Amino acid sequence: MKSNFFEKVIESEEELRSLFGYPSELVNNKTITVIDHHCRDYISKSPMLFMATSGSSGACDVSPRGDSEGFVHVLDDKHLVIPERPGNRRFDSLRNILENPKVGLIFIIPGLEETLRINGHASIVKDEDILKPMEAHGKVPIIGIGVEVEECYMHCAKAFKRSHLWDDDHWLAKEVLPNPSKILAQHARKLGVTPEDISKSLKESYEKRLY
Repeated sequence: MKSNFFEKVIESEEELRSLFGYPSELVNNKTITVIDHHCRDYISKSPMLFMATSGSSGACDVSPRGDSEGFVHVLDDKHLVIPERPGNRRFDSLRNILENPKVGLIFIIPGLEETLRINGHASIVKDEDILKPMEAHGKVPIIGIGVEVEECYMHCAKAFKRSHLWDDDHWLAKEVLPNPSKILAQHARKLGVTPEDISKSLKESYEKRLY
């Protein structure tokens, strides 16, 4: 349902281009369609990615995936696999993939401001020979997210520079950070849980159910 809150909106690419122009020749020519040795090296050093999916209704989701660096396995120049570690069992990303296999990935490396973006076609895989090498802490993932790569390209560092993400001089003091346990307790207040209950549950989950 379209919101009527915003009165002035851009409704065409022509209007958008009239305000901002067109990409440079470098931007127009930086996309490749395979995982070359540079992309493979980046992925091998990345401990974190964000995966965007959308379902058949168009509803979108962005989910983090993280582990030790190199946790994503590159199978060849067109295919990679992301191990599915234990989560909250909502399966937002997986359910979306079942309905719409298109995914977008952003890989990050701590301290490096440029990111690697990969777009492609995903499937939920359970091939034992593929999943076994992704064993961690004695646990082999039951499933993984296989991606057939369609686009690979480097994304510039402007967002990271503006946010000073890796500069700890700009990080908030711990005492003023949002309190996840209080937030979750408030959002799930109909269950009658307290922030202390949530904190205990999260601690147990982080200590015993990461793998």
